[in-house]
Amino acid sequence: MSVRPEAGGRLPDIELPDHTGRRRKLSDVAAGDPLALLFSRGWWCPKEQRHLREMVAFQDELEVAYARLAVISVDPPEVQAAFRAGLGARFIFLSDAERQWVEQLDLLEETDTIHHPYRPTAMVLTPELEIHRVYDGYWYLGRPSREDLRRDLREVSALIRDDFERS
Repeated sequence: MSVRPEAGGRLPDIELPDHTGRRRKLSDVAAGDPLALLFSRGWWCPKEQRHLREMVAFQDELEVAYARLAVISVDPPEVQAAFRAGLGARFIFLSDAERQWVEQLDLLEETDTIHHPYRPTAMVLTPELEIHRVYDGYWYLGRPSREDLRRDLREVSALIRDDFERS
């Protein structure tokens, strides 16, 4: 039986091919930094396109903030590569085209019986893959804004970095 991940829990160290086909573990993607992980319906969803354009606008800030962003969808790597390039994204896309994790994580979007995609969900993780916050983005306004992610990533940074000033 699957259990939907919750704040305070830990995400498994998922290993999937990235947009180039290279297998990557989430812990390697995080690389010691806080990670915003977006579970996406896929390239075909206009809501995903809009939200990911917002994340592309955030990527410069994340790169200098020592924070990471990654996307998991059921799109195959070659589709992800084209979508990523079209967006101008530099962050990693991971492919669960074989649907290894979507049901294990209880994140299957049950209303879409054609694509069987992920339920749009965002998680902010520590480098150890502890779940700091979860956003249910089934309805678009449930997805995190840049401001939401900035706050969450700041909170995780304060927890993991000894030299981070806390006020």
